[in-house]
Amino acid sequence: QVQFVESGGGLVQPGGSLRLSCAVSGYRFSFSAYNLDWYRQVPGNQRELVAKINPRGDTDYADFAKERFTISRDNAKRTMYLPMDSLKPEDTGVYYCRLEAMDGLDWWGEGTQVTVHS
Repeated sequence: QVQFVESGGGLVQPGGSLRLSCAVSGYRFSFSAYNLDWYRQVPGNQRELVAKINPRGDTDYADFAKERFTISRDNAKRTMYLPMDSLKPEDTGVYYCRLEAMDGLDWWGEGTQVTVHS
C-alpha cells in the first residue's frame, strides 16, 4: 500500500514562501521509476496540475507556477519537494502529491493546506 507523508503547508503572508515535501513509501518499483506530480485544488475550482517531474528529471509547470515554484525529487530519500516563492492569495488551496507509474496507475497523497493571507 502506497503511503504519503506530506508536510510544509501552513499560513503565510502574500509574498512569502513555503516548501512542501512529500515522502512516499510502500510502492512496488524503484522510486526513481515514477512520475511525480504536485496538484492543487483552490476553493471553487477543480483539482489542477501545478508541476510534474519525470524519472529523467524533466519538469513541467502550470503557467501560474512558472518562475515561482520549483519541483524536485530526491530518489535516495524517496521524497518530492515543491518550494513556493512569491505566494499570492489565489495560491490558497489544498496541495496534493501524486505518484504515477509507467503503466498509468497512480496514487494520491491526502493533501496539505496552503493559506496565503495577510
